[in-house]
Amino acid sequence: MVGGHNLAAYNASKGGVRLLSKSVALHGARLDPKVRCNSVHPAFIEGPMVDDMVAGTRNPDDARTRMARDIPLGRFGLPTEVAEMCVYLLSDEAAFVTGAEFVIDGGLTAR
Repeated sequence: MVGGHNLAAYNASKGGVRLLSKSVALHGARLDPKVRCNSVHPAFIEGPMVDDMVAGTRNPDDARTRMARDIPLGRFGLPTEVAEMCVYLLSDEAAFVTGAEFVIDGGLTAR
């Protein structure tokens, strides 16, 4: 959803997921049975990727604190929070949801 100066390939791949998901959703809507497709876009989620990002800094504890401070909710997301969004999208309650983007970022892109 946002770019970074040092993550060009990663950012490009996330942008590709956004539009590929919309194309798949439109194609799937023509099929019988219908196939829905949505995309989930998490920001900083606790786990190996964040651990690797902060490990490469001079002071990992300070880097982790600064990164969390940039998130309006003041913390990193949890893998279970992303999983719960996916469970919703797979449920009958989301039967009319397709071609949508779900951002799980603690308010980071709301700025």
